[in-house]
Amino acid sequence: MSSLSVPLLLSLKVAGWAAFFAAILGVTAAYGLSRWQSRWCDVIDSLLTLPMVLPPTVIGYYLLVLFGRRGWLGQFLDEWGIQLIFTWQGAVIAATVVAFPMVLKAARAAFEGVDHTLEDAARVLGISNWGVFFRITLPLAMRGVLAGILLAFARALGEFGATLMIAGSIPGRTQTLSIAIYEAVQAGKDGVALSLVLITSITCVIVLWIASQLMPNRSRLIGSGDRLR
Repeated sequence: MSSLSVPLLLSLKVAGWAAFFAAILGVTAAYGLSRWQSRWCDVIDSLLTLPMVLPPTVIGYYLLVLFGRRGWLGQFLDEWGIQLIFTWQGAVIAATVVAFPMVLKAARAAFEGVDHTLEDAARVLGISNWGVFFRITLPLAMRGVLAGILLAFARALGEFGATLMIAGSIPGRTQTLSIAIYEAVQAGKDGVALSLVLITSITCVIVLWIASQLMPNRSRLIGSGDRLR
């Protein structure tokens, strides 16, 4: 396997798992915030969105404090023989944290755009809350949710700072595309760095284009509501 394909496949694996976990956590949090009427709602939203604006090194430090050998969670996991520092699983955790706000913001906007009268009508017809969510709310918000997941995947694919701090740069194990680019530049391997940059750029452009096609607009939401009526 070539030196270019190893970090690419590792990055795709890390970004894929990160997008999966960010989707579960982000959709859950977004739905709760979109339906919870409280003055604390925006405060919690701001706290959950912090990874979007915090420097990646700060996020990496928090993760080290939490999952390191001296961290309270790291000590607990160590008793069970689980080590996350300097592993690809640690890279997934770092990528999930930084990608989570992408899903949260897009999914919350999509859920808030769903017509509540359709949900109320379904409940009047005897559909349970779970049924309303999976048969009414989620399908109507699906385009926004998918867009958020794709944005999370793209963000996880390009994650550098937090990943480097918690997973390090071990070739073939934790060296993702962004870290491999940094190492190649530091070593003066301009050709390798350029190839990795092009691979990353092309992949992210494709993902962002697909996400832009899925982003809901007002006319699509209205059209979906009309069809359900």
